[in-house]
Amino acid sequence: MAIDLEIFIEGQRIASDQVENWERRSAAKALRKLGVPSGNQDLEQLRQQLLDRKHALGHGGIRALLRRELALSDLVARLVARLSRGRRRYSVIEIFSPVGNAEAFANWFEEVARLNREDVMIAALPEHYLIATDAVGRQEVIETNGGAPMAARFFVDYTDLSSLVSEADPDYPIQVAGVARAPNGAAIGGVRHQFRNEGTGFRAKLTVEFPSLIMPSVVAGHRWHLACEFSNWIRAAIAELHPGSTM
Repeated sequence: MAIDLEIFIEGQRIASDQVENWERRSAAKALRKLGVPSGNQDLEQLRQQLLDRKHALGHGGIRALLRRELALSDLVARLVARLSRGRRRYSVIEIFSPVGNAEAFANWFEEVARLNREDVMIAALPEHYLIATDAVGRQEVIETNGGAPMAARFFVDYTDLSSLVSEADPDYPIQVAGVARAPNGAAIGGVRHQFRNEGTGFRAKLTVEFPSLIMPSVVAGHRWHLACEFSNWIRAAIAELHPGSTM
């Protein structure tokens, strides 16, 4: 049996099957966007079908297929960020894992990103279309943010905290944080993911900063986005770092 993570959205515990149902709906949208019909596959089959399609397209194919959508979403993101004048709206959730270690998970997460392990990075969420880290550590991301109608392309620099508005929580001593920028370099948001050891496991406090004038539905939808991707990442990390703990 898979490890039982405790997932909290707006302080309420969310059952894992609710997150899986959200992932199935996300998978159907992603398959349509990538030009693939979806049938009655189970979740594991959907995950594999999406991963195969993303690999077949490659980075260039994905950028080309989504180029018009990405151009429009880029214009919208930069406009909303400029009108928001640096003010932010937060999408925040918490996940508790009864197994694992906060520092070990953060190190694992940074390493799989550095190595561009797409089997882990893009497989964690159906609407992750591309996640690639360049030679200087800047991460290119193409994904659908929560409840947004279009996919977006942006870059996260985990060495740059300059325009983040959220404050680090002293109760969470480990963090992975960085500014998100549009392709032209404009700051459009950021992430501040924080971790602490707790009992026999660890707790993650996951925060994404959006411009304050973003549609509330995007912020609300992104809580489920975070729940899906990080629950899958945490399970993948535990399977690699603590073999046997998921059974």
